Amino acid sequence: MKYILYGLFLISIIIFSGYQLALNFTEGIFSSPLINIIIGISIIAVFLLIRLLVIKVTIRTISAFFFGLLIGLIVSSLFNQFLAIFMSEYEYWIFIKSVITVILCYLGILIGIKAKDEFNLAIPYVKLVRENESTRLVILDTSVIIDGRIADIVNAGFMSGKFIIPRFILKELQHIADSEDSLKRNRGRRGLDILNKIKTNSKIQVSVQEQDFMDIKEVDAKLVKLAKILGGKILTNDYNLNKIAELQGVDVLNINDLANALRPVVLPGENLKVQLVKKGKEQSQALAYLDDGTMIVVDESKHLIGKKVNVEVTSVLQTSAGRMIFAVPVVNKNR
Repeated sequence: MKYILYGLFLISIIIFSGYQLALNFTEGIFSSPLINIIIGISIIAVFLLIRLLVIKVTIRTISAFFFGLLIGLIVSSLFNQFLAIFMSEYEYWIFIKSVITVILCYLGILIGIKAKDEFNLAIPYVKLVRENESTRLVILDTSVIIDGRIADIVNAGFMSGKFIIPRFILKELQHIADSEDSLKRNRGRRGLDILNKIKTNSKIQVSVQEQDFMDIKEVDAKLVKLAKILGGKILTNDYNLNKIAELQGVDVLNINDLANALRPVVLPGENLKVQLVKKGKEQSQALAYLDDGTMIVVDESKHLIGKKVNVEVTSVLQTSAGRMIFAVPVVNKNR
């Protein structure tokens, strides 16, 4: 229904704009409104064809074109009515009036197209939902696609809404996949495989966003601008992008924050059985790791490296790099 209403509204603007254009150019020579509408729409078609030659047209661009044209017509009509008070008897008044109309309409079109991203005149991600329901748009970053954990999160049903994959992100992934460096090439191909998994998953919608920002070179800046336009959230595990987006008021979903939140809670005084794998920073320390990668620093246990031992947690330290657990061997404590 929203698509139908939007289409009818756009058609109404085209017909009205065409009629007004024809009246300005023909000065009411043709009495039939239908002829005037046909002439006007033909003029609009000429404008649109000119724009087709220089830009890649999207629904958003076409909408911006007609809204800009409408504004140009309104302004030119008011301006011509004002000038008519002084120049209506002038021999070349019709020609001057037509030139003013063309110039102001063209300026309106240029402004409308230039500002189409800021005004978000057309919404290409409309979804028919209940009135009390909203669709959350999640924009994927290159790093989170290559990371791969997002596919498992989607399979588990923890993500809802609609995934947006910008075309410039796909280009970056393709560039990485074509790299001469074998490590980068494997990372890029892994990212493309992850995308295919997500697209074939029925639990979430995936759409490719064609909008690009040619005046912006940095991919991170493009993501932030796109998120602002669409009102979506950026899904990433890039710390720098996380901070840049937050500073500009864009919501971010960080995979690393989710991973930290899902780690099991370990409290001081709790006993664990761990495998000591290597020596620590201090002479008497040994290191162990939980299944989620959390590092455990065990004091007075260097001689137990390679063995599974029971340890008691003495403290837990949360750092920017993650969580660290400090413990002592239970056997050592009992002595």
